[in-house]
Amino acid sequence: MSEKLKSAVPLGDRTTIRIGGPARYFCEAESVDALVDALHNAQSEGLPFVILGGGSNIIFEDSGFDGLVLAIANRGISILEESPGQILVEVQAGEEWDRFVKYAVDRGWSGIECLSGIPGRVGATPIQNVGAYGQEVSETIDSVLVYDLEEERLRELKNQQCEFAYRTSLFKKQATGRFIVTAVRFRLAPGGRCNLRYGELSRELGADSTDDLARVRATVLKTRRSKGMVIDPDDPMSVSCGSFFLNPVVSKQEWVALLERAGLAADAVPHFDTADGIKIPAAWLIEKAGFKRGQRSGAVGLSEKHALAIVNYDRASSHELREFARTIIERVQGRFGITLAPEPVFVGPAP
Repeated sequence: MSEKLKSAVPLGDRTTIRIGGPARYFCEAESVDALVDALHNAQSEGLPFVILGGGSNIIFEDSGFDGLVLAIANRGISILEESPGQILVEVQAGEEWDRFVKYAVDRGWSGIECLSGIPGRVGATPIQNVGAYGQEVSETIDSVLVYDLEEERLRELKNQQCEFAYRTSLFKKQATGRFIVTAVRFRLAPGGRCNLRYGELSRELGADSTDDLARVRATVLKTRRSKGMVIDPDDPMSVSCGSFFLNPVVSKQEWVALLERAGLAADAVPHFDTADGIKIPAAWLIEKAGFKRGQRSGAVGLSEKHALAIVNYDRASSHELREFARTIIERVQGRFGITLAPEPVFVGPAP
């Protein structure tokens, strides 16, 4: 293996929830060539590997990972095309997501301002079609540059090839493990307005402020911070993966069954119609299943600020986290007949 490899690197130090034992090998790839070389070395030696971005959406076991953890660390933002109506910008996968959002907002490029404050790297955003406050990255992604492990070559996948849907994509479905994102190209709107589609933001900002992207960003950051959803070393509630469960999307038939099972009228359950079905806030389901904000089980528990986040309060183990998440899943299933799906990736057993 390469002399740049490190060994026995604690993975808890590399994740926002601070859980995880040592990696047998650890390597930061600061270029695409370094990434490909590390992958070839791992494959030639029969080593399993896992890709690490910002560590905000991944959970390792206490035993660590007996293979190569490859951290994507290539950085850079470059303008490829520019016109009065749109701009095409390429962002390297290892660039910090919120740094790119600020970069765009500072230049008056609209399209991603509501995604301010989301931790992690740019390369992770297309994988689960990151979204918040009415925006998703799929709305502005032009293409995703990847390394194809099957074909052993670099490729460009256009937006429609990525099969984006709610918090998922080609990269998270049948092609899991095949593609490694090296860069993402976004089409943004210079001088554009923010299309507010989230009630809380609309009420806070008012209809006349949608062209003030800096104010939109500041309001989003304020809102996220109030929920412990901005990584802050001074905020113990941010020692988490952010939203731990996906908001379930159910069919009309499942919706009716849920209401009958819970003995509730439709207007008693917050819900949103989408192209794929009816979306129900997971946080509401969790609280109505009997959990309270700040409720703990050992060293883990729900955030005091938001029922959708699970917090590592005091050197929690991966086992404690998994069991607490499983308890939530089982209780929501028993109350509503809906199975919540975790949003973070578990490198090891899932709840």
